[in-house]
Amino acid sequence: MNRGQILHEMGLSPIWELRELRKSQELREVSGKAPPVAMLSVAAAPDRPTVAGTAQVARMGWDELAATVAACRACGLCEQRKQAVLGVGDKSAGWLFVGEGPGAEEDARGEPFVGPAGQLLDAMLAAIGLARGQDVYIANAVKCRPPSNRAPEAGEMAACKPYLERQIALVRPKIVVLLGRAAVHAVLGKDDTLTSLRGKVFEYRDGGRNIPVIATYHPAYLLRTLPDKAKAWEDLCRARALMRAAKQTAAGELAN
Repeated sequence: MNRGQILHEMGLSPIWELRELRKSQELREVSGKAPPVAMLSVAAAPDRPTVAGTAQVARMGWDELAATVAACRACGLCEQRKQAVLGVGDKSAGWLFVGEGPGAEEDARGEPFVGPAGQLLDAMLAAIGLARGQDVYIANAVKCRPPSNRAPEAGEMAACKPYLERQIALVRPKIVVLLGRAAVHAVLGKDDTLTSLRGKVFEYRDGGRNIPVIATYHPAYLLRTLPDKAKAWEDLCRARALMRAAKQTAAGELAN
């Protein structure tokens, strides 16, 4: 019995064959010779599409950026997400807050910092005279929820880095506040402990602009470690002082 007959006996029919293969078999039967073999070059499909090129992302406006992030499958975080979470707030804000990644509620609603950590962040903003959406933009280092709300991995942050950089370029903030160590790694590329990074002022280079950057604790950490709320308050006060200085400098430049 030939292969087709065996498969038919097993109930595995009809048999689908490539047209080129069937033609080759027919030629063999007629001529008794094997036909010449055409070599086909087949590119292996990647497991998932890669992120849009950095140069391409750097030219995007808000709508194109949002659509690209929503369809992104550049890392494994896309496998279990409900939706990507780009950011929320005033798109020309003076204040930019960057967290680590969406949690379960953020993944469900498509907005960063909407769970208990988000409620604490809102209280922190109010303490220095700010409010969500009013001169404030909120984003995350990664746009998809890490499993079990774990910290984002380096490769995941690298995949999202062009998106975050484009957000910073579009918002053009006067100050950036990094919430948690992963946010520090994503924006500044530093792996130091948050304890060693607190109390310092860093700079983020955006084209010809140097934006002051402050690192502080993530609100989710503060919910678990209440004594460190006082340290976070110190960081926010330092950020507020930097913002006032930045506004005074800008006002002086306009006057001249």
